[in-house]
Amino acid sequence: MASIRENLEIIQQRIEGAKNRAGRQHDHIQIIAVTKQVSVERTKEVLNAGLIHLGENRPEGLLAKKESIQDQAAWHYIGTLQSKKVKKVINEIDYLHSLDRMSLAEEIEKRAIKPVKCFVQANVSGEESKHGLSKEEVIPFIQSLEKFSKIQVVGLMTMAPNTENEEIIRKVFRDLKELQQEVMKLNLPYAPCQELSMGMSNDYEIAIEEGATFIRIGTALVG
Repeated sequence: MASIRENLEIIQQRIEGAKNRAGRQHDHIQIIAVTKQVSVERTKEVLNAGLIHLGENRPEGLLAKKESIQDQAAWHYIGTLQSKKVKKVINEIDYLHSLDRMSLAEEIEKRAIKPVKCFVQANVSGEESKHGLSKEEVIPFIQSLEKFSKIQVVGLMTMAPNTENEEIIRKVFRDLKELQQEVMKLNLPYAPCQELSMGMSNDYEIAIEEGATFIRIGTALVG
């Protein structure tokens, strides 16, 4: 198994290439190391390589790793969060990447002790197998969050279809970028929406070319 540092070096080179192609040389791209499939020991290798943003998609995995790692990391919850599990997770994370329904927003408002940085999840591709709001639902949903003091909409998140067709992937990311720009124009104090969480191990270069600011990398980094 390749070391995390070796994998990271390759990823960083590819990030720079994508930034150059898109004319984004000075933009910061935040790598989230998706550690959901790996051990605490492998996760510590990630930290030793200089990455502190870690992504988990199950409460149990998040809490087990956090108990060992404590506050050395910034924690991202990247999976679907059931409303009944909010109380376990919400005060243990720095970012939630899957806000997609009012019942979840209400539970966060009830359970969070401080404002939570949230990405609203959009199902841009319209695939039935994916979670998230339709493109048409995103802005009305964000507008309906005005009364929630514990939710800060920092950006939008999506997942591209699992396809080899680069144009299909690119269109999904481009559509999310356009939607993010529309939200930003609303100038909502609780929803600055300056970030785009999109791109994973197989498509992060395309995502960066289309405006991603957060990329979620698992397999290519941790194996």
